[in-house]
Amino acid sequence: MKKALMFVALAASTVSATPAFAAAETYALERNHTYPRFSYNHLGYSVQLSRFDKTTGTVVIDREAKTGSLDVTIDTTSVSTGSKDFDEHIQAADFLDTATYPTATYKSSKLVFTGDALTAIEGQLTLKGVTKPVTLAVTSFRCAPHPIMKKDACGANATATVKRSDFNAGKYAPLVGDEVTLSIAVEAFKQ
Repeated sequence: MKKALMFVALAASTVSATPAFAAAETYALERNHTYPRFSYNHLGYSVQLSRFDKTTGTVVIDREAKTGSLDVTIDTTSVSTGSKDFDEHIQAADFLDTATYPTATYKSSKLVFTGDALTAIEGQLTLKGVTKPVTLAVTSFRCAPHPIMKKDACGANATATVKRSDFNAGKYAPLVGDEVTLSIAVEAFKQ
């Protein structure tokens, strides 16, 4: 009987010492700290930087399995250049054509890890009805309890370069740079 009780106690302690399997967690993008930005060379005079003010989406991540997905929608009518007139110019048919395509999307089902660090996101960018593969290089990534909101949160910064002509937005290229650098700051709360 003593041996049986010792075996049960040993088995119970072994089970409790076994690490729990992590599961995929879903995070919703936080609108006040998620801003896709874009920059391009303007006639060789300067590099212009603009952003989109309204972005929604979700991130699903299983950090233990090193898998996940990303589904983001950008309201292209929320483009912010710093000038109302230029916002309207960028929204015109030659560029974003927001009357026809009021949103852009980025969808990914492949997160790339190097060791425990998220280093890239492979996905599809859809802009003006054109879908192209775009890999985002992740320059920083952190998940931790948010000290103010008291919720689990994840944040990242990522970059990529695309050609606007690939998305039927190449007016004035190459005088106005065809290459556009995307720089995305994201913060998201666990659901």
